Amino acid sequence: MNIKQNLILITLVLFISACTHKAPYTNRNQMILISSEKELALGKQSYEQTLKESKIIYNTKDSLRVKRIGERIARVSQKNYAWEFNLVDNKAKNAFCLPGGKVVVYTGILAVAKNDDQLATVISHEIAHALARHGAERVSAGMISQGVQTLGNIALSTQGSQYSQAFNIAYGLGAQYGVLMPYGRLQESEADEIGIHLMHAAGYDLNEAIKFWENMSAGKNEGIEFLSTHPSSKNRIKNIKNIIKKVQKTR
Repeated sequence: MNIKQNLILITLVLFISACTHKAPYTNRNQMILISSEKELALGKQSYEQTLKESKIIYNTKDSLRVKRIGERIARVSQKNYAWEFNLVDNKAKNAFCLPGGKVVVYTGILAVAKNDDQLATVISHEIAHALARHGAERVSAGMISQGVQTLGNIALSTQGSQYSQAFNIAYGLGAQYGVLMPYGRLQESEADEIGIHLMHAAGYDLNEAIKFWENMSAGKNEGIEFLSTHPSSKNRIKNIKNIIKKVQKTR
């Protein structure tokens, strides 16, 4: 068996062995190479570091809203994480959820989320990332990408340094724009879909999800979707409308 055949065999073995996970609700096959225990440990470490470096807001109307809405959605997630929901003083219009259910909402997002249902849209989306283990999936994709590049360099080592250099440049661009960025857009769209299901189960108004993303896109000068890890606002809103229609048909 030659080097090329070995590369193909190793890649196939890794892919088949990794695709044993399925994302909730969408049932998409996932490539995850790290254990849940490792993922949770990394999430806890990152969360603790984030809290140390942030100004957390306690016992205000908005901080209690974040906790109340988060806990309501967590109850329907059917995942026994040690859920935590914190509001952080930061003007960025952002929120995130680390592995293990550690949710951080920035105060900047409150100017866009006009009511509880719209805030539930944000929190449901972030919880969805944790439920689908998107962080572990991204790490796994990076591991595979790095491994394939290393194997490619080994295969080209006998061909001269100029071939290896050309391969690394081409592979780096191909992996970034052809794999990693589309992967990011896929995960964002999947988090939107799972989030809608969670909102529905928790009893929130799904139509407010559309209004929230319309608020987020207002006055926004977006670049080309191909060059982004996120779907364009236009496509995102269109997809969410279709998801809502499907969910409402099941009522």
